[in-house]
Amino acid sequence: MRIVLVGPPGAGKGTQAAFLAKNLAIPHISTGDLFRANISQGTELGLAAKGYMDRGELVPDEVTIGMAKDRMEQEDAVNGFLLDGFPRNVAQAEALDAALKEDGMQLDAVLDLEVPEDEVVKRIAGRRVCRTDSAHVFHVTYNAPKTEGVCDICGGELFQRPDDSEETVRTRLEVYHTQTEPIIDYYKKQGLVATISALGKVDEVTARAMDALKK
Repeated sequence: MRIVLVGPPGAGKGTQAAFLAKNLAIPHISTGDLFRANISQGTELGLAAKGYMDRGELVPDEVTIGMAKDRMEQEDAVNGFLLDGFPRNVAQAEALDAALKEDGMQLDAVLDLEVPEDEVVKRIAGRRVCRTDSAHVFHVTYNAPKTEGVCDICGGELFQRPDDSEETVRTRLEVYHTQTEPIIDYYKKQGLVATISALGKVDEVTARAMDALKK
């Protein structure tokens, strides 16, 4: 299956993408992984992306699309893939359709993970990260440390990353509503969208997604 996973920040796309890709035996292709791989390998597209990023500029759609197209053409993606974080806007969605059409393919489904905005803010703004080891992550509501502000694992100080502040989260949500959300209507016109609730336990959300794909 060829699937696009879409949803606001904090919807759990990365977590669900990993579980779904494993269950469906297809590669999970995320924008972040594409950029890191191309930059570390020194590809032409990677060098182009790094140039824009080093200047603090947005990477143009054509560079991102080029990376995605190259990745989708690799051997492990012959039987399908799950795209996470791409496309981010309607222009990228149109370019993706065109690229697939060139190879005689098309998307099979678009999974829209739905989460209330207040829940998104609660999920992200409640994160606390250890200054000693950033892999140690807690949450003031869902995974609170035994002692407030102290990492259970190493005793390091827990802090809120600037990107996780409520103000930043609401700005990210506004960007999502303005730039990315319109692709849902774009794909609805093609009859591809299945909207599922991303509330509840991880395995519950995965089960909903798998049921939606079966339909």
